[in-house]
Amino acid sequence: MELINYLKEFQLMGNNGWEYGQAFLWFVGLMFIFKVFKVVILARLKQLSKKTESDVDDFAIRMVNELKPPFYLVIAFYIAIRPLDLNELFGKIVFGLFIVILVLQAILTAQKIIDYILERKILKNIEDVEDAQNKRAVIKLLSQIVKVILWAIGILMVLSNLGVDVTSLVAGLGVGGIAVAFALQGVLGDLFASFSIFIDQPFKVGDYVQAGTESGTIKKVGMKTSRIQTLNGEELVVPNTDIGSARVRNFSRMEKRRVEYNIGVVYGTSSEKLKEIPEMIKKIVEKEKDASFSRVRFTTFGDSSLIFEVLYHINKSDYDLFLEVQEKINLGIYEEFEKNRIEFAFPTQTVWINK
Repeated sequence: MELINYLKEFQLMGNNGWEYGQAFLWFVGLMFIFKVFKVVILARLKQLSKKTESDVDDFAIRMVNELKPPFYLVIAFYIAIRPLDLNELFGKIVFGLFIVILVLQAILTAQKIIDYILERKILKNIEDVEDAQNKRAVIKLLSQIVKVILWAIGILMVLSNLGVDVTSLVAGLGVGGIAVAFALQGVLGDLFASFSIFIDQPFKVGDYVQAGTESGTIKKVGMKTSRIQTLNGEELVVPNTDIGSARVRNFSRMEKRRVEYNIGVVYGTSSEKLKEIPEMIKKIVEKEKDASFSRVRFTTFGDSSLIFEVLYHINKSDYDLFLEVQEKINLGIYEEFEKNRIEFAFPTQTVWINK
């Protein structure tokens, strides 16, 4: 009790010794809590993360583990001295240091999170070494752009909290940014279109696509243009903004191909044979392991034929396989019709003259 009374009577810079003692205890206690959290709780979380397949929890633990003692030191010191009646200049210095450390750590953490998200999203599917290089270049450029933005925001936040009027600075940056954007709108348009292609991945190298009126195989997706090899063999260089604004049909993403057409037989075919045709075609389709039968129906009395609608699917997207299976089925139908004396119809017209 005598020590406490002595400390309460001791005065220094507007605070007594007991208040300084409490601040010191708060500082030591907070540092101890931070240390326990880092050593004990994080160790426990690491053990739990080993049981999960996702690497998200591993990344989160790594981020917390990378928080260094200076960060804890400044946070604990600032919280501990808050109740004290400090000199105005000293208080501003401590507050400024607290804000700088806090913003700096927030920016560094945000950078790592952004890099992690970009790598998980863009590097998901890598075709070859060149594709990996292109995607890593996109990640690096995107990361640098975001980091510049983060640092600009961080600096403005620090200056604003330190009492500096940043209104005119923000306005100047806004006007300058608009001028640069107008000057480079074509380049920036292609650049951001390439970012959209890499992140959204509507197609990849090797896919056969149709973009607007052009179609072909994607050979390369660059920062400004994409290369498409057409069916005629020439290489088509297309700006990424054109691809980004067009409706892209990606034929390589098809899981199966639909085949639908009509078969017409002549009038005069007996009703018994008409009833046999659906089952006949069904057996022919089901013989092919890469085809799935859907239906055959007698649908229409045409002008010169009795029309059957045929529908089946090729179970793979490969175009050569599609043509091969379709050819086998067509030949099978022709042979069966020939064997059963069923005649295919062709456009005819009968004229009756009444004498």
